[in-house]
Amino acid sequence: MRRLDSEQVFVHYVEHMFVRTLLILAVTVFLWATFARSSDASRPEGRYVVQPADTLWSIAATRYADPREGVYELRVRNRLAGTTIVPRQVLVPP
Repeated sequence: MRRLDSEQVFVHYVEHMFVRTLLILAVTVFLWATFARSSDASRPEGRYVVQPADTLWSIAATRYADPREGVYELRVRNRLAGTTIVPRQVLVPP
């Protein structure tokens, strides 16, 4: 059996250390990608299903101090041509 000299042992140790470092780095990146969250304080996009008595004004009045702004933003966000909405229509609130 051939014995390794000290230089070969060192190279062998460094190769193993390099593999360990790459493995730790890969696990760290994987965990970060899995558990990282957006830092912009955003929440998942909500949905609102229109009820029979709803109007854009009544929906906007529950979310905005000035319902006119809310009606405008609801129309823009949902690409509505007018202010007509129908029951069971799904809106994405701004």
